[in-house]
Amino acid sequence: MTRSIDSIRNIGIVAHIDAGKTTTTECILFYSGASHRMGNVDDGDTETDVDPEEAERGITIYSAAVTCQWQGTTINIIDTPGHVDFTAEVERSLRVLDGAVVIFSAVEGVEAQSETVWRQADRYRVPRICFINKMDRIGADFERTFEAIRDRLCGQSERNVQPLAMQIPIGTGSAPTPDALSGVIDLVQMQALYFDAESQGKEIQATDIPNRYLEQAQLWRQKLLESVAEIDDEAMKSYLETDDIPVDRLHELIRSATIHGCRIPTFCGAALDYIGVQPVLDAITRYLPSPLDRPPVEGTHPNPKKQDAPQVRAVSVDEPLCALVFKVQTDQHGDLFFVRVYSGILRGNSRVLNPRTGKRELVNQLWHIQSDSRHRTEAVETGDIAGVVGPKNTATGDTLCDPQRPVALESIRFPETVISMAVEPESNADRRKLDETLTRLARQDPTFRARVSEETGQTIISGMGELHLEVIRNRMQRDFKLQVRVHKPRVSYRETVRSSSEAEGSFQRPSAGESQFARVRVRLEPFEGEQAVTLRNGLKSGTLPEDMETLLVASVADEANAGGILGYPLMNVRITILDVDHRSGETTDVALQAAAADAVRNALNEAGLVLLEPIMKIEVVTPEEFLGNIQADLNARRAMIVNSELRGSLSVLEVEAPLSQMFGYSTQVRSLSQGRASYSMEPFRYAEAPPEVLERMLG
Repeated sequence: MTRSIDSIRNIGIVAHIDAGKTTTTECILFYSGASHRMGNVDDGDTETDVDPEEAERGITIYSAAVTCQWQGTTINIIDTPGHVDFTAEVERSLRVLDGAVVIFSAVEGVEAQSETVWRQADRYRVPRICFINKMDRIGADFERTFEAIRDRLCGQSERNVQPLAMQIPIGTGSAPTPDALSGVIDLVQMQALYFDAESQGKEIQATDIPNRYLEQAQLWRQKLLESVAEIDDEAMKSYLETDDIPVDRLHELIRSATIHGCRIPTFCGAALDYIGVQPVLDAITRYLPSPLDRPPVEGTHPNPKKQDAPQVRAVSVDEPLCALVFKVQTDQHGDLFFVRVYSGILRGNSRVLNPRTGKRELVNQLWHIQSDSRHRTEAVETGDIAGVVGPKNTATGDTLCDPQRPVALESIRFPETVISMAVEPESNADRRKLDETLTRLARQDPTFRARVSEETGQTIISGMGELHLEVIRNRMQRDFKLQVRVHKPRVSYRETVRSSSEAEGSFQRPSAGESQFARVRVRLEPFEGEQAVTLRNGLKSGTLPEDMETLLVASVADEANAGGILGYPLMNVRITILDVDHRSGETTDVALQAAAADAVRNALNEAGLVLLEPIMKIEVVTPEEFLGNIQADLNARRAMIVNSELRGSLSVLEVEAPLSQMFGYSTQVRSLSQGRASYSMEPFRYAEAPPEVLERMLG
């Protein structure tokens, strides 16, 4: 069925862990008729958390795609994880989405992962709305959370971004308290909305605002009108003359401001108690953009000689095909590729070009995805999201396009891994199966790495945290029937250099009666670029034949990517090829490669080794009586407490600490607080490790 592009909304549900993303998604699917019953996270029977590990842990691990209809609009929803170990799922989802619903807990407010997903949305300029959830909990505070969104999130933007309160709660907390949450006040229509619990919130009663809330509602509506009037001269004139803005015009202005990213409509409620979710659905259709409201996508021509002119694809089925692969889902039966179609029509049983590989890929089947079920379709049009079966050499971040009109979109960037562990099969007979399994898992998860250590011969797997690697290990055992032994996790260090150095490497020896010769000179220096290692070719034109020059550049790059003196990956380094000596008939490929490797090694030895360790950003939330013990423990872990504040009745510590000191922290923080403290941790930056750590490694 052909869908009108302006009636499509591609949105993500994003938040800190345990803010209520999956519960809110369950409500959306139930109210829109996409599901006939509302699942529960605690019971492990939700529509989007279908993986056994998700059901067991009660958290989202893999982003899930579902579709529903609301008021004539098709809403493609991606429910994303909140745990930082699975931030890649959020990153790749936001890359292809047109809008987002950011959910906050009214008790905890803006938490660490809230800031992370907000920055990710900023990076891709994704318009968003906010839903302040859990207003039924003890300690919930709408105004405090709203101000935190304004100060900690919107306040970090260079643009004049402001949250826009569209509702305020009627009461706070749970029954039997007299002021328990019972509904919300719509500040645009100025009416109270009550959600019937017996129908699980399906039936809504709109009434006059209770007298005790009328003055508060009028104050909040005035703030709403003033904020909207600021963005439009005509609206400001109307507001100054009449002290009001017509409702239809108000909706138009809020939609425009949301799409342009200068206002963030903010709603409230309690998804678990069925309060306030339908107004969020209304806002998705009314304020968030369709694909037509987003700018045309720009890419480059895969031919280096044609990369000066950007390749633009308008949002239209009449344009050449352009689609981005944002996720690969692997299982024992094959791979399913999730794609977002930006232009043209993707058809089943067709061949498309992957400009990264330069090869054509077969699109065997196309599927509309509904969580863990699929519905076959013959074609997917501009603006839509679907699953593709068939490609063999395609990975996350690849473009699929019309072979006659090639274009390569910017790929998706993922954070560096920070933790590693050795893994081995229970029996040598399974070693090949282990290699195949790890290859498939790495295709699915761009933040998962697997390699064989040259020193020990062990297979090393790397990821974003202890939970990440634990989930990977469980998948190997459950999905691929592979029993493995794992060793203690270890930190993924990086190496850089202290100062600039120049060095040369040479290769000269007889081989089969003939002499082989090459000499290469390079400069190596500290440099913070977009890539971990930046490579510059400083050779004058014509110094080497073109094919030999290409080989030289590749050889220097290979040696740099092989790691530093200790074998850890290099970081914040620039290598410049300065000069090369070659002799006709004597300078072979082998000689050039060996000289390049020797030059890079010599430059590394002369520049002075600096070992970098991953520093984690941690937020610890604890009752005040345990604060002293927790601070003392953090100090013993080389942690630096950056900020301390009260959030309701709880103390919140913002901390930076080396990952090497944080293994086993979850057990320790529970022990120190009688199980009442919680924390979140995410990779933050790399910093120089203490001298004793380097000395221990150097032996």
